[in-house]
Amino acid sequence: MGTHWSWAVVLLLWVPSAVGAQDPVTPEDFDATVRRLEDALSDDSPGEEDEGEAPPEEASSEAVTSDSTPPMTSLLRVDTTTWTLLPRRGQGTEEGFVQLEPMVAAGRGESFRLILGAPVRLRLWGGDGAGFVRQEDWDELSDWGQVVRLFMVGGDTPNSVWLGMMEGYSLLSGHLVRRYGNRVNPDYHPAGVIATGALGPVYAEAFASDVLSARLTGAEVALDVQHVLFGRPPVSGRYTLAVSAVHDWGRVGGASRPMTLAHLDATAVVLRRGRKDKRVEAHLLGGWGGRLGEGNAWGAVAGFGVDVLTATVDLRARLEARLQRGGFRQGAFGPDYELARFLVAGPTAVPLAEASFPEGTSAFGEVILSWDAVRLSGMRQRHLFLSLGVEAFSWGRLDVDGRAEVQLFHRNLTVGVGGLATAMGQPGARYVVSGEARWRFLGGNLYALGQGGTLLFPTGTGTLRPGAFAAVGLGVDNAR
Repeated sequence: MGTHWSWAVVLLLWVPSAVGAQDPVTPEDFDATVRRLEDALSDDSPGEEDEGEAPPEEASSEAVTSDSTPPMTSLLRVDTTTWTLLPRRGQGTEEGFVQLEPMVAAGRGESFRLILGAPVRLRLWGGDGAGFVRQEDWDELSDWGQVVRLFMVGGDTPNSVWLGMMEGYSLLSGHLVRRYGNRVNPDYHPAGVIATGALGPVYAEAFASDVLSARLTGAEVALDVQHVLFGRPPVSGRYTLAVSAVHDWGRVGGASRPMTLAHLDATAVVLRRGRKDKRVEAHLLGGWGGRLGEGNAWGAVAGFGVDVLTATVDLRARLEARLQRGGFRQGAFGPDYELARFLVAGPTAVPLAEASFPEGTSAFGEVILSWDAVRLSGMRQRHLFLSLGVEAFSWGRLDVDGRAEVQLFHRNLTVGVGGLATAMGQPGARYVVSGEARWRFLGGNLYALGQGGTLLFPTGTGTLRPGAFAAVGLGVDNAR
């Protein structure tokens, strides 16, 4: 899970000119700090969408002819906390650190964001002669990726680049990569990259979980069938076909066996009401996938989804029926993957690439809800954020992961909780939980924060060492 659970922001990149029901979802930013930062960078931005925003075609033409350019906005922040790493079940020794977390950010409207900074943990006690700086945070080239918290160019346009921590990331259809986080291993801190592009009826998204090393890479290409057969439609993305492939190179953060999965998807929008900023949409979906090199490893899926967007509510829901054969499963690169690649949850104590996943069926449901009593304000401010994914298997296994955050007292108090439960109902079930509270006072530029939760550390022997962390401290910024 890492020491900072990502409660806050799911940036939804609306791409009406490309894929309709398969709008891509970028990763949730690293924690509530980024949500506060996003607020500061975009609250007063002239680039914010108005309630009466023009349709996408009109908006794009106005952008071309407009002479106004959103001003550059910047923010400075520093957190200082005591960070304690606690052993569980008698494994390891207690370690104490002072954690300094500087941050600098700049943004221009909705099209450019840059956030730099990384936590530095200076040892106060424990560690049995270990160095002054916690070595595990910086002992691999990939760990230096954590310095770039967020880099984004293109915003909500079809052609964009995003770089930073990946949390809750789904690759378009989500049948290979679903709710994935690249820092679930607390000693591995890579920066991932996502690039999107559109050309005529084709929309593509590619990603790499680690820009500094060969780890998890993949891409999905979606084709607007109606556009191909009958020319550009008034509203695109009603009928799409998509193909995706993801490969784990099995390197970095500990070696594991390489694995490649592929999937074919079809989506049909059966209901669409309203416009981009106020709409209701329902779609049907189906697909088939498999593991390359394993002829009998395949699976199928069918389901439906609903998207609702108003001035104060953004809701996305999906329900699917899934079939698994030969060890293949949908969403294999999911929230638990960075631990499962070393040791799967459940009775079989082997890495995921070597595990024989039971044949059967499952039901998967997902809800992502943002609500604001005033207005969503470009999806950045939220009185309530909820993200929940549940999958129940016919042979008795249940997987659940979720995050929730509330803002209270004029947004001065933010409380978030998150958790991951894998293979519930089976021997060897895995549980990871965390929480954070942040309270602003003295005008809002000074805040107190507390964090805590459980961790699982992969070891060189192929096991997971349990641990826990707690942090309490103060921070200051110029967000208000």
